[in-house]
Amino acid sequence: MHKILVVEDESVIRTALRRLLERSGYQVDEAGSVQQAETEFNFDDYDLIISDLRLPGAPGTDLIQKAGDVPVLIMTSYASLRSAVDSMRMGAVDYIAKPFDHGDMVSAVERIIADHPTARAQQRKATSVSEKSGQAGSGGIVGNCPAMQTLFGHIERMAPTESTVLVLGETGTGKELVARSIHQHSRRADKTLISVNCAAIPDTLIESELFGYEKGAFTGANASRMGLIEAADGGTLFLDEIGELPMEAQARLLRFIQEGEIRRIGSVHSRKVDVRLICATHRNLQQLSAEGQFRQDLYYRINVLCLPLPPLRERGKDILQLAESMLQRQVEKLGKQAMHLSPRAIQAITTYQWPGNVRELEHAIERAVILSDGDEIDNEALGIDLELVNINRLRGQDGISTGSTTPRNSSSEPQEDLSLEDYFQRFVLEHQDSMSETELAQKLGVSRKCLWERRQRFGIPRSKSSASGRRRKGSTQAG
Repeated sequence: MHKILVVEDESVIRTALRRLLERSGYQVDEAGSVQQAETEFNFDDYDLIISDLRLPGAPGTDLIQKAGDVPVLIMTSYASLRSAVDSMRMGAVDYIAKPFDHGDMVSAVERIIADHPTARAQQRKATSVSEKSGQAGSGGIVGNCPAMQTLFGHIERMAPTESTVLVLGETGTGKELVARSIHQHSRRADKTLISVNCAAIPDTLIESELFGYEKGAFTGANASRMGLIEAADGGTLFLDEIGELPMEAQARLLRFIQEGEIRRIGSVHSRKVDVRLICATHRNLQQLSAEGQFRQDLYYRINVLCLPLPPLRERGKDILQLAESMLQRQVEKLGKQAMHLSPRAIQAITTYQWPGNVRELEHAIERAVILSDGDEIDNEALGIDLELVNINRLRGQDGISTGSTTPRNSSSEPQEDLSLEDYFQRFVLEHQDSMSETELAQKLGVSRKCLWERRQRFGIPRSKSSASGRRRKGSTQAG
């Protein structure tokens, strides 16, 4: 994974830029000055340094010489041709003026890293094969985030036991993959794994499917039939969506767990079976049992080892890693030429909430590979409206409400998903009491007219205290 160091004295801008780059799949560190960057970080560890031109103490251009072979991208609020030329003359690889949008920044970063490979990048490329072998985690499950590393550790400890495992997770999080991984790492790995989706079998058939039946047990039972539990004898039985199991079947299942035996429908004899049980559900079984919709004694029997799965939206950089892995697999499966994700596709993938989790992402990638003609996949091919995603995210999570003069979060730390577009609003709200309109416009790199227009659009009134202070200053000068 590419590493980027952001050097910017304004915390709002610095944090917003870090959020953007992390959503685009980069690992980001940040510093508030050249001195802090030089003291706390080793420049050789990074693929790119992004620095503001004007910083407290030494200017950002000082990093150009200090960084050695690491490329430096200079950004500034003072959007003038002269500062751009001077920065490039001193060795900066590129120049970008603030405020800038997501696409411009991500495109610039992607291009610079591709055109200026560092020694670290060469080393990472040489060892990529060994790194990929460790990315698959447990049983082919991809993930490097802390939640997934914890999951792998739990699978490793739970698999060798004979205890019942309850896997909890939203639809599409990969509960069956986890069950297969537990089976593959258990002492029963050479035996059968039987998977049953309890929600896919009608209530009238679930008992006969699980426990089997004898000839003549009911109309249509022309021959005896072994049930799925009996078929899993010696191996593992995975009951997916166990929360959908009817109450009658729950009672029979409880007896199987307690006694280790089953009785076919229509039979008077019980049969001993040796089965490892793994259950999964997206529902809250504890709440269902309290409401009388799931047997409480069965809940306690299956909830021996509990294994919660994180939703895709909480897996951070794993989302992009998963997408690229799925993309490569689909390209090979469909026999297409090598394809890659565009910057807007990366932004869409890492910003979208993915309510359908891994399954939804996999289907989106498959659809995009089929529908795309060239070698680049855009967000439109993924079926993600980037503008709508940003609007929904800003409405639901940002700390600023248009039409309000105060942030919803009084903390100076920006919200988790503060966008680069919204740092303008936050900056004005935080500094308008201490800066004049001219100073605000200059710091943001816009004209006073542009600042006024954006105030109108975002519904941010001018500060009364600063306005009255300017009127008093004007009357004193007049006198």
